[in-house]
Amino acid sequence: MSAGSRGERAFGDIITSIRYWVIHSITIPSLFIAGWLFVSTCLAYDVFGSPRPNEYFTESRQGIPLITGRFDLLAQLDEFMRWLAIHGLVVPTVSFLG
Repeated sequence: MSAGSRGERAFGDIITSIRYWVIHSITIPSLFIAGWLFVSTCLAYDVFGSPRPNEYFTESRQGIPLITGRFDLLAQLDEFMRWLAIHGLVVPTVSFLG
């Protein structure tokens, strides 16, 4: 089916039109600047609830939260979930053990 059969403009006509470039020469840089400001002002940390780089390791916990033993798995998971709750992070939980 050709592009003009349903009243649509051909893609080539759209991207070669002056109107397209007038609109997009404003919107594309605006989106880039908005994204840069969102990240550079650290607003992204607040919106998504992720800890800032200086908040990953505290005085009480300097290690990486990894599961190290299979026999005390639930205790380690509970400790990790408490750490997430203290730092305001929410992780969806699913119980596979009943």
